[in-house]
Amino acid sequence: MENVPHPARELALIDQELTRLDARRGQLLTRRSYLTAVLARLGPEPTARPVAAGITTSPGAPPSAQNVLLALGGVLLTVAAIAFTLVSWGRLGIGGRSAVLAVITLAALAAPAALLRRGLSSTAESVAAFALVLTALDAYALYAVALPGVDGLRYTAAACAALAALWGGYGALLGRLRGPLPVAVVAAQLPPLLWSVAAGAGSLGVAWALLATAAADTAVALWLAPRHAAKPPRHVSGRAARSLVVAAAFAASGAALLLAGWSSVPAGTPAAMAGPAALLLAGAALGLSVAWRAPEAAFVCAAGAGLASVVAVGGVVRTAVPAGWAVLGYLLCAVALLTVVRARLPRAVRQGLGAAGGAVTAAALLWALPSVAATLLGGATRITEIWSGAPAGTRAALGVRLAAAWQVTAPLVLATAAGTLAVAYRWLPRLAEGVVPVADVRRPRAAALCGAGVLGWAAVLVVPVVGDLPYAAALAVPLGLTTAALALAVRPRAALGPAGAYTALVLALAGSAAVTPLSLATRPATLTVLAALAALFAGAAVALRTVPAQGPEGSAGAALGEPVRALLGCLAVGCAAALVHAATVAAGLSAGATAVALLAVPAAVALLGARLREHPVAVPVECAGAAAGLLAIAPALGHPPVLALVLALCGVIAAGTAVRAERRRVAGYAATALFVAAAWVRLAASGVSVPEAYTLPVTAAALAVGVVRRRRDPEASSWTAYGPGLAATLAPSLLAAWGDSHWARPLLLGLAALGLTLAGARLRLQALLLLGGAALALVALHELAPYVVQVVGALPRWLPPALAGLLLLGVGATYEQRLRDARRVRRGLGRMR
Repeated sequence: MENVPHPARELALIDQELTRLDARRGQLLTRRSYLTAVLARLGPEPTARPVAAGITTSPGAPPSAQNVLLALGGVLLTVAAIAFTLVSWGRLGIGGRSAVLAVITLAALAAPAALLRRGLSSTAESVAAFALVLTALDAYALYAVALPGVDGLRYTAAACAALAALWGGYGALLGRLRGPLPVAVVAAQLPPLLWSVAAGAGSLGVAWALLATAAADTAVALWLAPRHAAKPPRHVSGRAARSLVVAAAFAASGAALLLAGWSSVPAGTPAAMAGPAALLLAGAALGLSVAWRAPEAAFVCAAGAGLASVVAVGGVVRTAVPAGWAVLGYLLCAVALLTVVRARLPRAVRQGLGAAGGAVTAAALLWALPSVAATLLGGATRITEIWSGAPAGTRAALGVRLAAAWQVTAPLVLATAAGTLAVAYRWLPRLAEGVVPVADVRRPRAAALCGAGVLGWAAVLVVPVVGDLPYAAALAVPLGLTTAALALAVRPRAALGPAGAYTALVLALAGSAAVTPLSLATRPATLTVLAALAALFAGAAVALRTVPAQGPEGSAGAALGEPVRALLGCLAVGCAAALVHAATVAAGLSAGATAVALLAVPAAVALLGARLREHPVAVPVECAGAAAGLLAIAPALGHPPVLALVLALCGVIAAGTAVRAERRRVAGYAATALFVAAAWVRLAASGVSVPEAYTLPVTAAALAVGVVRRRRDPEASSWTAYGPGLAATLAPSLLAAWGDSHWARPLLLGLAALGLTLAGARLRLQALLLLGGAALALVALHELAPYVVQVVGALPRWLPPALAGLLLLGVGATYEQRLRDARRVRRGLGRMR
C-alpha cells in the first residue's frame, strides 16, 4: 500500500511549515528586544535583599533558618541557666548564684527593647523567652534562699500570680513581642487551683477555684475584645492572648461544672445538694453574662448555662422526691427552661437555652424508651406459647420485668414531652414572626404536632405495662390506639398535612403489630383481635377510597395516595385469612377442612375484584387474595384427595376471575394449570395406572372446544386453543411412561407425539409443534437411556471428554452460522400461532 503523498502536496505542506516558523521567529525576536531594553534601564539583578536595618540574607539562608538558629540558641541558654541555678557553678553558693542570676535576668529583660528598636524582632523574641525562663528560676532561687520553710504549693501559687502579673505587664509594655502575654495567661490559671489544693478544699472547693479562674479569664477576654467588630487588636500578641484566655475560660468553667455535677451525684438530701447546686447556678450566671456580652459565643455559653441550671434545680428536686420521680423532676426543669424562648432575650441566647432544654428532654425520652420497646415487642414471646391461657397481667403477657420506678413516671415523662411539643406548635408562629417567612414555619409546626402525637400515643400505650393492668386492658389499649390512628390517617386534620397522615398510619401499623402476637394467649382474644383488625383495615381502605382524589390541603386525598389504600386492603385480606384459619383450628376442624375454608378468602376477593375492575387497588388486593389461596394448599399437602379438591377449587376461582377481560390472560393460564394439577393429583391419589382412560376424553373435549375457538377467532393463539387439552394427556402419560417397563405405552405415546409434531409443522401451530417435539424427545430419551448407559460404560474414559471437546470446537467454528440458524428458528416459531 502506498502512503507517501503526492510531491506537489508534500511541497505545499513544507512551505506552510516554513511560513509558520518564520512568523514565530519574528515574535521571539521582538520579545527579546523588549526584555533587553528593560534590563538596560533596571541594571543588574541583585544578589542579596535587605531584611531588617541593614541586615541582609542570601537566598541560601531564609528567615526560617534564622528562626531555627535563634530558637536553638535560646534553648541552649535556658538549659545553661537551669544548670547554673539548680546544680552549681564553681564555689558560688545559692545566694551568689541568685545574685548573678538576678543581674542576668535584668539584662535579658532589657535587651529585647533595644533589639526591637533596631528591627531585630526574631532575636528579641528569643531573648525575651530566655528572660521569662530566668524569671521563673529567680522565683525558685528566692524560695531556696529566703523562704525555705514556706509551703511549696502556697509559694508556687503566689509565685505564679506574681510571674503572671510581671509577664503580663512586660508583654503590654513591649507589645510587639508575641510570647509574654500568652505565657502570662497560662501562668494565671494556676494560682486559684494551687491555693485550693493547698488548703484541702476538696472537689467542691477545687470547682469553686476553677469557676473563679474562669470568671477572671472571662473578664480579661471581654477587656481584650476589640471595641468595634471591624477593628481587631493592634498587636498579634493581643489576639493570641485573647484566644488563649477564651480557651482557658471554657476549659476552667467546663471542669468546674463537671466537678459540681459529679459532687451532686452522691447527695441524698436537699442540704447536701445545696453546695453543688449553688456552684452550678453560679456557673450558669457566668455563662449567661458572657452570652449577653459576647454574641460570637452566645449559643454555646447559653446552652451550658441552661444545662447547669437544670442539673442544679433538678438535683434539688431529685433529693426531695422518691427515687422513681427523679427523671420527671429533671424533665420539668427542662420544660420550665424552654419557656424562656418567649422572653425578650437575644436570639442566640434563646436558641442556646432552648437547645439545653431540648437535650434534657431527649435524655428523658431515652430513659422512657425501654418501656415503649417492651410494650411493642414483648408480645413476640407469645408466638411459642399459642393459646396457653390468659396471663395474670400485662407484664406476664409481655414477659417483661420493669423497675418499680417506671410504674408511674414513664407515661408521665412521655405525656409531658408530648405536651411540650404541642405548646411549641402553638408558639412557633409568634416566635418566628419577623424572623423567617410564614411559609417556612409550616414544616416545623407539622413536625412538632406529629411528634406530640407520637409521644402521646406512646404514653397511653405503656400505661398497661407500667401499671400491670389485666390482660384485657393490654389488648384493649393498643387496639383502641390503632382505631384512633387509622381514623386520623383516613381523615386527617388540615393542621397535620401529609406528614401527619403518614405518621398516624405508621402508628396504626405499630399498634396492630403489637396487639396481634399479644392476642395469641387465648382463643377468644385471637379471634376478637383478628376480626377487629380485619374490619378496621377494610373500613379504612373503603373510607380512604371514597375521598376525592383532589382535595384541599390536609384531606386524605392530598395526604395518602393509592399505595396506602392498596396496603390497607392487603392487610385486611391478610387479617381475614388469619381469622379464618384461627377459627377453623379453634373449632377443631381437620387440616382438609381448614384448607377448604381458607378458600373463602380468595373467593371473596375475586368477587370484590369484579366490582373494583380497573381501580388501582384491585391488582394488589387480588394478589393478596391469590397468596391466601396458595396458603390454603399448605394444610392439604399431606392429604392427596383433599389437595386435589383444593387445587380444583382454586382453579374454579381462577376461572371465574378469567371471565373478566382484563384478567383473562393471567387467570386463564392459572386456572388451566390448577385444573390439570388437580387432575394429576386425583389420579395419583386413586392409584390409577392407566391415566389415559381419564385424560383422553378431557383432551378430546378440550381440543374440540379449541377448534371451535380457532374457527371463530383465527388470530387466537394455539396455546390458548390446544395447549390445555394436549397437556392434560401428555404430562400424565409421560410420567407413567417413565415408570413403565413395557414397550406399548412409550410406543403409542411416541407415535402420538410424532403426529403432533408433524401436524404442528404442517399447520404452523406453535403449541402442537413444541409440545409434541418435547414429548417425542423425552420418550426417545427414555427408550435410548439404557443403551446409552451401556455404550458409555463400554467406551474408554477418555473418549467422552474428547467427543465433547470436538463438539465444542465444531460449534465454535460455526458459531455465526449456528446463531443465524437459531434466529431463523425463532422467527419461524414467532410466525406460528
